[in-house]
Amino acid sequence: MMPAQAPGMQAWARAAPPPRPTPIRVWLAFVEHRVNVWLRFGLPVRETVLDRWRRAALFAPGAVCCRIKWLGNDYGTALWQLMVLQAPMPFDDAQRVAGVSPGARILLRADGEERVKAVLAAIDAIEQSGIDPCAVAATYWRTVGNRLAVRQPLPAYTAERHAAHLARGALR
Repeated sequence: MMPAQAPGMQAWARAAPPPRPTPIRVWLAFVEHRVNVWLRFGLPVRETVLDRWRRAALFAPGAVCCRIKWLGNDYGTALWQLMVLQAPMPFDDAQRVAGVSPGARILLRADGEERVKAVLAAIDAIEQSGIDPCAVAATYWRTVGNRLAVRQPLPAYTAERHAAHLARGALR
């Protein structure tokens, strides 16, 4: 026998428990001259070595990381890909990304050697200015992606821009 419901309360209106935060798992691999998938930045909560060639990095919800994928064959480089990913918070949307489970928010995607190297140079500049790339504003990574798409120069991430980002976070 079902318990009695409050008058006017539908079955679908009953409160469900909030979803638990789900960490993301980023799969990494290295096979000499063939596959190299590695993290450029990001602080995993845990890293698991699966075998000689593969490992998995676990990131907490809200964490940001940069994964680079390089594939080669007998004739040279077959693929360059860089993604800046953010682990989704509960109720956030997430995109499916190969090698990332269950999914992540894609803040930046760069394909091709020239574009990947341009983003790597931007990351180097951010690190040289003393800013952790994990703490950079998500809007900056999206702006970089948009600039890459239209072949415009990449914007610099300055200390002033970072201070404004941190001030916006303090207001929320």
